[in-house]
Amino acid sequence: MKKPAIDIHQDELDSVGVEIVPVKSLQCETYPAHRDDHYIFIIQLEGYCLWELDFSQVALTGPMVGFITPGQVHQNLDFNGAGGWLVFVTPGLVSPENREIFDNFTHVRQVASISPENPLFQLVPILETTLEQAALALKEGLVSSLTGSITTLLASHILQSEYPAGPIEGRKYRTAARFKQLVAENCKELKQVKAYAALLNITPLYLNEIVKEVTGFSASHRINQEILLEAKRMLAYTRLDVKQIAYELGYEDHAYFSRFFKKHTGITAVAFRNSKPLFVQS
Repeated sequence: MKKPAIDIHQDELDSVGVEIVPVKSLQCETYPAHRDDHYIFIIQLEGYCLWELDFSQVALTGPMVGFITPGQVHQNLDFNGAGGWLVFVTPGLVSPENREIFDNFTHVRQVASISPENPLFQLVPILETTLEQAALALKEGLVSSLTGSITTLLASHILQSEYPAGPIEGRKYRTAARFKQLVAENCKELKQVKAYAALLNITPLYLNEIVKEVTGFSASHRINQEILLEAKRMLAYTRLDVKQIAYELGYEDHAYFSRFFKKHTGITAVAFRNSKPLFVQS
């Protein structure tokens, strides 16, 4: 039986934990779909770029920021006159508060428009210069501080873009983030909102209210989307047939799974597989 063969890029960052690549250097390169063990932050000043993030296309036009989380399957599709940087950051340099924001908005809102005068366009060159100085005193602390400022600004813009009226209580973000983590870990076995509410010691109604307030979608939508994402990954990156995939995802009735997939995606599982190239290990 073939196993998933999504490339995982690991341990690519040096001991400092940060790397900056000008977007212009990638204009003529398109990398196959893969995962990384670090964050990628897109800080674009001008032009256009297009990415595929977990089977959804995400475009950035003009001054914008975006993020890709560790483990998220992604591929760059197009860079057209794009100017700016990709900032690769190890998770250890992203604060827990910012990680909660990025986790909560993965698949919800991963890009945001910003002003051309945004401080990010001054901070990234300073960080880039700092990284280039091999013998700089207190370099590690400077890199950590500058990286923290950049990721916090970026998280703030993602948050502000979704909630222009003001932030939501931090405790709700933590609950929504924990719910999302539980769904990622247990969606093959647990498919009901009440099961996750029990794990979080809150009522299903309150869980749904929190998730809706934080992400804009219901808790059941989050569960369904996680199942669909895993199904798409298996369809695109393994040779398992639809019946086997249904069983892998916890469905004893593969016909029910097929109806579920078509209801939420608009196409059959077989049609989705035929629309994507198949990447498997030899």
